Amino acid sequence: MTADTEVRAVLERLTAAWNDGDATAYGRLFTEDADYVTFFGMNLPGREVIESSHRALFEGPLKGVKLTGRPGAEAKVRFVRPDVAVAVVGGGSSLTGSDTSDEGRESTVSFVLVREDGEWLITAFQNTRVSDPRS
Repeated sequence: MTADTEVRAVLERLTAAWNDGDATAYGRLFTEDADYVTFFGMNLPGREVIESSHRALFEGPLKGVKLTGRPGAEAKVRFVRPDVAVAVVGGGSSLTGSDTSDEGRESTVSFVLVREDGEWLITAFQNTRVSDPRS
């Protein structure tokens, strides 16, 4: 498997974990010291905080919400070093669990992934809601 394929597989596993509401699987895809910046601009520092905050979301206000799109297939992936990748992808979510994004729920997500002990993990995540600055 190539590094590009491995990075894309991490993005697919991230989406699958979200869609399954599995906070443990979701958190395992991040480094211990990862930074996760939400579209509200809040930073969730570290794997433990990322996992626990997503558990609360998956059991509460985002229960049943599904991510849409195919981030692994659609991502722009660039290797800044053989062990560091940047991925940028668009996507959205559906409050009803549909395969298509609800209006106003499109985002652009940036990832920095690092290869540690033979495994690709996310060390930085930034989610930005797509909006028209003219409105």
